[in-house]
Amino acid sequence: MELPFLLTAPIFYKKLCNIDKKTLLYGTILGLALFCVLSTLMFGLKTTSASSAGFLAGTTVVFVPLLQIIIHRKRPTLPITAGVILTIVGIALLTIDSTFQLDTKSLLCVLAAFIYAGQILLTSHFSKMVDPLALGVLQLEFAGIFGLLFSFIFEQPRLPNNSVEWIAVLSLSVICSAFGFVLQPVAQKYTTPERTGILFSLEPVFSAIFGFAFLDEILKIQGYFGAIFVLAGIIISDIDKKVSLKTNYQRGILNKR
Repeated sequence: MELPFLLTAPIFYKKLCNIDKKTLLYGTILGLALFCVLSTLMFGLKTTSASSAGFLAGTTVVFVPLLQIIIHRKRPTLPITAGVILTIVGIALLTIDSTFQLDTKSLLCVLAAFIYAGQILLTSHFSKMVDPLALGVLQLEFAGIFGLLFSFIFEQPRLPNNSVEWIAVLSLSVICSAFGFVLQPVAQKYTTPERTGILFSLEPVFSAIFGFAFLDEILKIQGYFGAIFVLAGIIISDIDKKVSLKTNYQRGILNKR
């Protein structure tokens, strides 16, 4: 995570020069949450199959509305509920195979999904209070700091040994970390946590697409149905947004009268 920060900091240095204590605090909290998500998921992958980890990590889409109910006493609307159900079914079809298993070793992946849901809620809240772009950069910085500290405690850090490893590290740093996590707060400023969780469920869909394009992987028939279910969940959840916009528009007209 330090490498993505080093790549993005020079680009957004003007915003980083003007950050206040509130932004710094929020960035620290989100960075810690992101570090906990990634480290917990990595440890989870050591104890369970990739199939199990892929599905359980996708349960974030379920935890987001559950946390909304617990914390904000806010029940999800019918389109969001339907979208969540379709999405989780789609994730199951995309990720579950013969190696899938549920046991105590899988709990780390469930914990990662739960923490990620909390991180999504926090990001949604913080991004509306401070500069979301600066927040995203700081999130990367502190996630990298926490990761660096713990790497010295639990393992022996090392640099990549060859060009293949360097290409992999740089690609993941730029595309997945620097681009994805910096822009997450910016995007979440304009949408709800529930829809964010549903949109994040596109990850296994894109994994299947890239696997087919670059690794010659063949998607089974259940995978195609899974992708359809995920996309259907996103489309149905979007109905809630359109209804909300229409309602706000009508209220605005009535207020003008």
